Amino acid sequence: MRILPILLSLLFFTACKPKHPVRQPVPVSEDTTFLTGTFYVIRHAERNPGPDSTLTVAGQERAGALYRLLKDSGLNKIYFTPYKRTVATADSLRMHLRIDTCFYAADTSGESFIYQVTRHGDWGKRLLVIGHSNTVIPILHSLKAKPHTDSIGENEYDRLFIVRKTREGTELKEICY
Repeated sequence: MRILPILLSLLFFTACKPKHPVRQPVPVSEDTTFLTGTFYVIRHAERNPGPDSTLTVAGQERAGALYRLLKDSGLNKIYFTPYKRTVATADSLRMHLRIDTCFYAADTSGESFIYQVTRHGDWGKRLLVIGHSNTVIPILHSLKAKPHTDSIGENEYDRLFIVRKTREGTELKEICY
């Protein structure tokens, strides 16, 4: 009687054994563009008071200066938050150069931006990123860049951070415009 359960168990295990050998995973070639690219990161231009306000005259002039500065940079896409001031800061570049755009959530971690770049397959490209005084530094950190400051003042609108990410590392350059 004891032998019967053992024989049935052996029969069961041999019947469930795969007929073909288990396939070994084939290594996938490494994507050389993932987490690379050139990122032009700025705060929106000067704005009028209010939670979703438009640009002031000075802000419109700064947006024009940004256009003149980046018009020949080979931008592939513009990322901005869904606020009038960030969209208006990019308007000259977007309209004159017919550059594609993408919204990302204005978070203080930079995660939404990274998620959208990954989702849209924009690694390895030249991207303009327009944020806010409390989101620019977190975006730089999410790109593994190390800015010389921990914050952007409420009245600072003239900083352009250029982050170049390659497989070898990250380079950060800051200019005023």
